Amino acid sequence: MTQQGAALQSYNNELVKCIEDLCLKRDELNKQIRLEEEEKTKLQNDIRMLTERLARINESLARKMASKNEFDKTIAETEAAYMKILESSQTLLNVLRKEAGNLSKATESKGPTLKDS
Repeated sequence: MTQQGAALQSYNNELVKCIEDLCLKRDELNKQIRLEEEEKTKLQNDIRMLTERLARINESLARKMASKNEFDKTIAETEAAYMKILESSQTLLNVLRKEAGNLSKATESKGPTLKDS
């Protein structure tokens, strides 16, 4: 019967050791879970902050793009008006040169000379 008692004691010791090993593994797993939950919380916070930052940047970009489009429109309109002014100035200059030439010819052929006086 002492043999059976010794076997039972051996089984009991092994069972207690297995339970202790399982508890250690569980504790290690709990530690890993806690660390990953902390990391998850941090990442979720980072995502929230980055999402808010992205939204602000998108709003800023939209305003800036609208302003840029207004600048482009104003520049295009101003350049077109300036080209019309240049064309008008060139036309005016050509007309003025032609009229000046005509006036010079008219005064040369009709005007008295110094010898005639």
